Amino acid sequence: MIEWFFIPLAYVVGSVSSAIIICRLMGLPDPREQGSGNPGATNVMRIGGKKAAGITLLGDLLKGLMPVYAANVFGVSAEALALTGLAAFLGHLYPVFFSFKGGKGVATSIGVLLGFSWWLGAAFIATWLLVYKLRKISSLSALCASVLSPVYAWFIIGNIYLVGASLIMMLFLLYRHKSNIQRLLAGQEH
Repeated sequence: MIEWFFIPLAYVVGSVSSAIIICRLMGLPDPREQGSGNPGATNVMRIGGKKAAGITLLGDLLKGLMPVYAANVFGVSAEALALTGLAAFLGHLYPVFFSFKGGKGVATSIGVLLGFSWWLGAAFIATWLLVYKLRKISSLSALCASVLSPVYAWFIIGNIYLVGASLIMMLFLLYRHKSNIQRLLAGQEH
């Protein structure tokens, strides 16, 4: 019965906005009202620099990793683990504390994938870094790594529930990046 406790807990943890909290603590403008309007690490970098963005990135990653890691420690089923990861991810996208308007989910999805398997998270990060080194476009890097994450999950983990969770996160990431995709196709993405 305890394994189902982690799902709502993960959603609540995911709903804590690292970007908004870090910006408030550092005296920066609300990221929802500046730059792209997205409460995520990339926008925090635009308005507050690398330090604020790095702390935001770490916070978003940890809120994906911590609930999944805790669920793993308690030995929950793969189904409950997948749902715990999805709950943390969806909490970031649709946070209960911020009118259900959250970030795009890249860092939180990395945390979830790291919680599923360190190798899976490392494959995502390596893909992101490789694409960024080649093209210098953060959104393109995130999209490529995200699209490949269910494939990586299949070969690294092979569990249908965890592969399914990575596929669902990938679909949400594509949806949340639709304006970036349009700009990429038009050659206008920075």
